[in-house]
Amino acid sequence: MSNHPFTVATWNINSVRLRRPIVERFLLSHAPDVLCLQEIKCRDEEFPAKEFAAAGYKYQAICGQKAYHGVAILSRHPLETTAQEKFCAIEDSRHISALVDVKGKPVHIHNFYVPAGGDEPDVVVNPKFKHKLDFVEEMRRIRPEHPKAPSILV
Repeated sequence: MSNHPFTVATWNINSVRLRRPIVERFLLSHAPDVLCLQEIKCRDEEFPAKEFAAAGYKYQAICGQKAYHGVAILSRHPLETTAQEKFCAIEDSRHISALVDVKGKPVHIHNFYVPAGGDEPDVVVNPKFKHKLDFVEEMRRIRPEHPKAPSILV
């Protein structure tokens, strides 16, 4: 890599379409190499991909879902491969990963939207809390797919 640091920003956006102008301003003012968004709350085809590409982030990996959840990776560098994993045998869109090519050196980014777990931290009375703990436990199975590429989990 060059003398400039590789920067990653992460943001629980809670509706990317609603907050698109704020994201565009952030991208233009801070210019991270990669921006990971959680809780995008839109299907892939509804994601404002063209607008973010115009801001310099033409490389994108999106795992959307209607009205809930959803994650995306925006990058100024090419994305060589992307993957989505399901957790807890639930079809929620809570993970996407990409191998980012940073000037010939790969960096593996995993973007998660971890379940909140609800207000009561008790697996017996709160199924949402159990789901959160199960989700985090399954995250432990993430292993480097590319041994020479450092991994970043957000």
